[in-house]
Amino acid sequence: METEVTSLEEISPKLLDLLVCPRDKQPLQLDGCYLICKPGHHYRIVEGVPILLISEAEQTHIEGDRALQVAETGDLSDYGLPETRDGEIDPFVRNVIGATNGNLYQHLVGKLSAYPIPHLRLPRSRGSLFLEIGSNWGRWSIAAARLGYRVVGIDPSLRSILAARRVAQQLGVPASFLVADGRYLPFADETFRQIFSYSVLQHLSRKDAGTVVGEMARVLAPSGRSLIQMPNVFGVRCLYHQARRGFREGSDFDVRYWTIGELKRVFGSAIGPATITVDGFFSLNPQISDVRLLSWKYRPIVYASEALRYFSRALPFLTYVADSLYVSCARK
Repeated sequence: METEVTSLEEISPKLLDLLVCPRDKQPLQLDGCYLICKPGHHYRIVEGVPILLISEAEQTHIEGDRALQVAETGDLSDYGLPETRDGEIDPFVRNVIGATNGNLYQHLVGKLSAYPIPHLRLPRSRGSLFLEIGSNWGRWSIAAARLGYRVVGIDPSLRSILAARRVAQQLGVPASFLVADGRYLPFADETFRQIFSYSVLQHLSRKDAGTVVGEMARVLAPSGRSLIQMPNVFGVRCLYHQARRGFREGSDFDVRYWTIGELKRVFGSAIGPATITVDGFFSLNPQISDVRLLSWKYRPIVYASEALRYFSRALPFLTYVADSLYVSCARK
């Protein structure tokens, strides 16, 4: 079923002002249920969500191919658009919580009682533009909006973006979401003051991840900052997972593990000098803010991770054996 958009507000207030064609970076104008640039590239809007993927590019996730199919036909019949009542957890989030938040959350699939909105390690803002690359159902975007940022979340999955919009609306949080690819950001140069990504670039090849970092540099405003979570090749748990697959380089959606030197070089050369800090140990996803939702047998892992993260400030060598790292850069 095709849904036409007839006003900018149905997309998101002021969102169109930020968008450009992901192919040629030309401004986009609304034309019925499409966004069109002057050279003629057009992108369908479905249920108020622009699908700004490049069809000729190989997609990094199967959900990108599915979103392109919806963009071609306008048919959402296979997606289902559930309405979430106050107090109910969105069905999409209930079912994917283990995949999006990690194995320690797997027992919550189908049983989630509250949204695990994490603590975002950024200062409060008075409306600075914030981009999340790979927002999925929106947990980090919602956290940023609650800190006062003006948030835009992108993901190649239309299913995830529709869920993110539902959850944000249910929680009364202002945020904009659209379907896009981090390798081809549909935003004008020097747009955002803050870029964030968590558990996303690790699933890309080094070439694709480098392309995303280059795009981040392009859309960051002067003195803008990025904060990106990445896995450490020498993390204790990371070494275990690498050993299980014979230390081969990942493929498809496998996790790719990076050395601290690689992170400093790739991010530093594109954006600006990179600072590496600890996100956590023994896993790539658990957040101390979620500990109340986790099984009792997992809570000691999260508490131990948080304690080691705290000690890493005084004992920098711990950074080299942490599993999850943050890469922070300020644009040159």
